[in-house]
Amino acid sequence: MQTQKLDVHEQPSQDGALAQTAISRLRQLSMKLAMAEIDISVFDAMQPLEDDWRALERDNLQSLHQSYDWCAAWVSAFQRPLAILKGTHAGQTAFILPVEIVKSRGLGVAKFIAADHSNINTGLFSRNFAESGGSIDAEKFAGQLRHALKGRADLLLLQNIPLEWRGRQTPLTGLPMVQNQNHAYQLPFFPAFEETLKQLNAKNRRKKFRVQSKRLEAAGGFEYLVPEASEEQHRLLDIFFRLKSARFASLGLPDVFADKETQAFLHGLIDMRDDGRQYFGLQMHVLRLKGENEGRVAAISGISRKGDHIICQFGAIDEELVPDTSPGEFLYWQTISGLHSKEVALFDFGLGDQTYKRSWAPVETAHYDVVLPVSPFGVLAGAAHRIVTRGKAHIKARPKLYKFTQSIRARIG
Repeated sequence: MQTQKLDVHEQPSQDGALAQTAISRLRQLSMKLAMAEIDISVFDAMQPLEDDWRALERDNLQSLHQSYDWCAAWVSAFQRPLAILKGTHAGQTAFILPVEIVKSRGLGVAKFIAADHSNINTGLFSRNFAESGGSIDAEKFAGQLRHALKGRADLLLLQNIPLEWRGRQTPLTGLPMVQNQNHAYQLPFFPAFEETLKQLNAKNRRKKFRVQSKRLEAAGGFEYLVPEASEEQHRLLDIFFRLKSARFASLGLPDVFADKETQAFLHGLIDMRDDGRQYFGLQMHVLRLKGENEGRVAAISGISRKGDHIICQFGAIDEELVPDTSPGEFLYWQTISGLHSKEVALFDFGLGDQTYKRSWAPVETAHYDVVLPVSPFGVLAGAAHRIVTRGKAHIKARPKLYKFTQSIRARIG
């Protein structure tokens, strides 16, 4: 699939372009010279950083998953030790990398907070630092990060980072990396839903929608709901847990939403919202049936928003209800069409290669993992991560092999 750029802007005048290029080069030179003067501090609590953190996250291109409230909800639920990295230059905050320490087989791994349930990670950077892109002295930066984490972690593993996100290159470029086995899939929005559909096979998609609508009406009808009441949102999240658990069980796979900490984290996101900033942690959307199946949920999904970026966090269907209507895909139509005229620029289906994502998303974004050993044990763990990640990527790139491994995994349980 051909990767497309996410933002299209009017071309500046030649003089303006030259000026912008000069400014950009000066920033890059300034940042390269300043690396030696950047002081990296480590914090074991979020609260002392809150003001700086919230100031950095106002940048539309910083990921929702590194926002203060998102991370606070996770920390409250899991209570893992923190090693948050703050870079300071000339008295100003240059970056915050929200990191927690995950213990595994005696190894301490420094990972983004909530990494297991994040679809895109960017870290938090000041505008000057963020726009420096690949101009940072990567070797110097890596040494500073190692020194800051010495005695706290064996490996710095920052996962699911796009090298370029909506026109901006990550300042983490140049650090030791491996391409993640999972890509993410996005649908850019145009002002009108019909314009957005033109990026896809619009004629076939509209035809399929009409067929789905007729079948749902024949089954008794439906309603698409986004409940305002917090109590109803929490109730729908519990329905999602039940449906997803049944799905995982049918496939013989472990339920990644089963533990009480993950459920507490997701429930915590529901009450997290700021309408002024166009921000909410989690919002449940549901396709509910009428007729003989009155009130039953055929499909459900949870989305998040930061600025003009929507991320679909998860979805589930009741496989016993109206299977010939593809209720999950029908719900996406309702959600995506309903978000038009609400200042959304990008609908993100998140990580994982699935047929329905490819059918909706003309943009595919590769993600990378920073793999930076801190101790001798970290060198071994980092090498293992690279081998496993490349192995998974090799398997996923071969559909028959991937299907075979999934069947083996299901048998093993």
